[in-house]
Parts: sequence; C-alpha cells; structure tokens
Amino acid sequence: MSKTLEERKSAAETRIFKAVFPNTTNHYDTLFGGTALQLMDEVAFICATRFSRQKVVTVSSDRVDFKKPIPSGTLVELIANVAKVGRTSIVVGVDIFVEEMYSQKREKAVHGTFTMVAVDDNKEPVEVV
Repeated sequence: MSKTLEERKSAAETRIFKAVFPNTTNHYDTLFGGTALQLMDEVAFICATRFSRQKVVTVSSDRVDFKKPIPSGTLVELIANVAKVGRTSIVVGVDIFVEEMYSQKREKAVHGTFTMVAVDDNKEPVEVV
C-alpha cells in the first residue's frame, strides 16, 4: 500500500545529535556559523532523501536565522522536516536546539530553510511525487 504525501513527510523527519567541541567554535567559544550551516545542509539532505528516495542536491538555503549562540560544551539536536513539495523540489525546514549537558535547559538556537531538488544520473531535475 502506498503512503500518502503527509505520511511520507512525517516518516522523513530526521533528527541528529552532536556535541559541540572546541575545535568547532570561534574566538567567542560558540559554534561557527559555517559549521552550523554545514550540519543543517546535511540533515536537510538526509530528510529530502528519506522523503523522495532519490538523489537530491541543495539548490538554496533560503533563510537562516541565528537566534541564540551555541556554546562549546553543549549538545545540539538538528531536526529536519519536509515543509513543502514541488514538482522537482523539496523545501526542508531545519531547527537547531541547544541543550546544556548537565541540566534540562533546552532552547531553539537556529532555524533555516533549504530547497533540495531531485536529480537523475545526468544531474537533470526529476519529479519527486
């Protein structure tokens, strides 16, 4: 039995946890913005691949809002969800939550939107649904 679009979107949700170590931080001892973007692009790629089960590439990061700094010595959880599906594209929303290691404190630090496109072996766009 084939899954509905909403069931496929729900099943594609992707969560990744990482520890923030000093080698990934800047001179303020917070996560480099570029490192955050790399992690977000990776989780968006995984989410879009799980949704489409096709080869996908990033075509844009539409907007990324850094709301809170992410200090060294914390944990981050990246959560990616399919927000919109086009003919060949998948828009993925990604949130980064920062958690203190030794307390229950957790808050959203970053939100971004990434557009992925499904491609064939010739890197030409193909339909995702």
